[in-house]
Amino acid sequence: MSALRIAELRMKLYANIIIDISHEKLDRTFQYRIPEKLLDQIHPGTPVEIPFGRSNRKIRGYVVEVTEEPEFAPERIKPVSHVIREGIPIEGQLIALAAWMRENFGGTMNQALKTVLPVKQKMTEKEQRLIWLKPDPTTAKSLLGELQRKHQTARARLLEALLEQSPLPYETVTQKLNITVSVIRAMQERELIRVESIRSWRNPLDQMKKQGTVVTLNPAQQQIVTGIENGWRSGDERPCLIHGVTGSGKTEVYMELIKSVLREGKQAIVLIPEIALTFQTVLRFYNHFGERVSILNSRMSPGERSDQFERAKRGLLDVMIGPRSALFTPFPNLGVIIIDEEHEAAYKSETVPRYHARETAIARGMLCGAHVVLGSATPSVESYDRAQQGQYRLFEMKERVSARPLPTVYTVDLREELRNGNRSILSDRLRKLMTDRLEKKEQIMLFLNRRGVAGFVSCRSCGEVIKCPHCDVSLNLHNDGKLVCHYCGYQQPMVKKCPSCGSSYVGGFKAGTQKIEQYVRQQFPSARVLRMDLDTTRKKGGYESILSAFSNQEADILIGTQMIVKGHDFPNVTLVGILAADLSLHISDYRAPERTFQLLTQAAGRAGRGCRQGEVVIQTYQPEHYSIVTAAAQAFFQQEIFFREMLHYPPKWHMLVVHAASEKEMLVKQAQDMLKYKLLTKMEKEKEHLQIIGPADAAVSRINDIFRKVLYVKAEDYQLLVHAKNMLEQEIRKDPAFRAVTIQFDFDPMNGF
Repeated sequence: MSALRIAELRMKLYANIIIDISHEKLDRTFQYRIPEKLLDQIHPGTPVEIPFGRSNRKIRGYVVEVTEEPEFAPERIKPVSHVIREGIPIEGQLIALAAWMRENFGGTMNQALKTVLPVKQKMTEKEQRLIWLKPDPTTAKSLLGELQRKHQTARARLLEALLEQSPLPYETVTQKLNITVSVIRAMQERELIRVESIRSWRNPLDQMKKQGTVVTLNPAQQQIVTGIENGWRSGDERPCLIHGVTGSGKTEVYMELIKSVLREGKQAIVLIPEIALTFQTVLRFYNHFGERVSILNSRMSPGERSDQFERAKRGLLDVMIGPRSALFTPFPNLGVIIIDEEHEAAYKSETVPRYHARETAIARGMLCGAHVVLGSATPSVESYDRAQQGQYRLFEMKERVSARPLPTVYTVDLREELRNGNRSILSDRLRKLMTDRLEKKEQIMLFLNRRGVAGFVSCRSCGEVIKCPHCDVSLNLHNDGKLVCHYCGYQQPMVKKCPSCGSSYVGGFKAGTQKIEQYVRQQFPSARVLRMDLDTTRKKGGYESILSAFSNQEADILIGTQMIVKGHDFPNVTLVGILAADLSLHISDYRAPERTFQLLTQAAGRAGRGCRQGEVVIQTYQPEHYSIVTAAAQAFFQQEIFFREMLHYPPKWHMLVVHAASEKEMLVKQAQDMLKYKLLTKMEKEKEHLQIIGPADAAVSRINDIFRKVLYVKAEDYQLLVHAKNMLEQEIRKDPAFRAVTIQFDFDPMNGF
């Protein structure tokens, strides 16, 4: 450890310690003095022994944070006895990870702890009672004959069943065999049977049957696996990015990498962006790895979630699959973290701490020596840029499995459709292709790119979008009729005519998935139609039932939002229609072109994954926009990174968003003005390296009578923004004026402003 680091530690004399990891008690820590001899050994996550209570009995605790500030008189604070050295348990690793998240994403340590230890309370253990045959089979058969001669039919029936299968579940014996409790008790007394209770794990995959598929890698897949494993063996700890076109077989590569980790006695976490992807993903992994695979997601009961964490901690599982919360699975010997569809915004938390699963996975990998693998057909601009800079190892898969061709993509100009008198949801080309596919008994997916539907205003005649003159993002139409920039606060009245062509046909797109479903049923009355959106998937199992029905070809057309276009593999789908490509293109967010490109490319990738050629129809009012042109051509990064660098957006610069909220609008304004003043005065030396914008109204300036404003801080150096966040947090704690205002921080936001 460097002398500078030791000097820093000598300033921090106190450790806040958790003595009980049961999650109900996370709100309570106890402070201890750090003896000088232990200063360089104690940090968040370190297990320590401390004197506790009046008797000063020695107990284990975990350091949560190290601080210079004593909670009460220093002379009353007991010292830490010593550091426990027999290896840091998984709890210590997760606490250290929580400390890293708190530092890099903001929030309190308590909020971070409750994120990394996500099962909030210990659930009642579920037990299963089993009935076992006690004597050996030869003796039991002799006893069976005796019972039959005495016409003790119930006892004989139970003994006969146990000779066929032992043990039997207690419920099976009482309900299916119709054996009374008194008979069971009598047979126990004669020592013919024994009744035992064992821990029964709630298993969300109980009904799943292993089909035992064998994965054979093609040369391209094997090359990727060999390249990644060779790097691991040589000590290259950089994350690996697999850039593979849709249908190139990334999942098979993941499974092979997991196999190599399991051979070393380690475990694997596979992150997927949405619950909707769980069905097919889990099926493939379960067929490969069997019952040592499990899942985590928000639709599971608290008991199911608690049991999966406990099974993982006890070494009863090898692979955990789930959205970002699965990252905190308490595997004792984690070997690899795989993040599929790594570009997805769902990996960024929208609650404090606003962590990104990708960055947090890399941090966890460093803490426990696990590898990190990222995969996507459309990598995020951040990840691809890091790969180009050499921070990640880049592996590319440019062809589909079995040399299947990528789909043919047609771009339809909706302005032309309008001029030709077609005002319907479906273009002429898409309608004709749908008719053709239905006649051929092939399947169709219709995708409505609905993200940001409440936002931008455009001209239907020429495609012009009304933009902020200062920020190059679209203006949003508010209920009061004003067009507002959610970035800098610029306002103007709603336009009556297009400023470019003079057309009065100016407005927003109104159609939703339900309206589209009704229209499609009218146009194709004999077609079997399914709709998949938030409304149809609210109930538990909603995703699975719809996807299963479509996979089994019980429907001809699947209509949905972005949840239908990610990661699903339907071999009979030969046509994908993207109904309104513009809807995510002009929301008030610098990431809008990237999101549009990713969604369009992912949607197009659902077509032609079987043996038949696929076709894609992209309907748009702006066919010339680079995100739409490049989606059709599978090229995007160079143009987008140029704009990001020019406009000082991530990943070339970084952004800190300071959110302020209060019931009183004036207090929010005053708070943001004060925070901006603090930045300008407290960071005067660093000021020239910062770009401060705002404050401005949030995208939704009032929710439930809570007023919201945002302040933006940009810098090339991420750590400079972390320093700014830490300084602001200190000022907020010191100044009572902030007590009536909620302040939150968000680094490199993913979901608009």
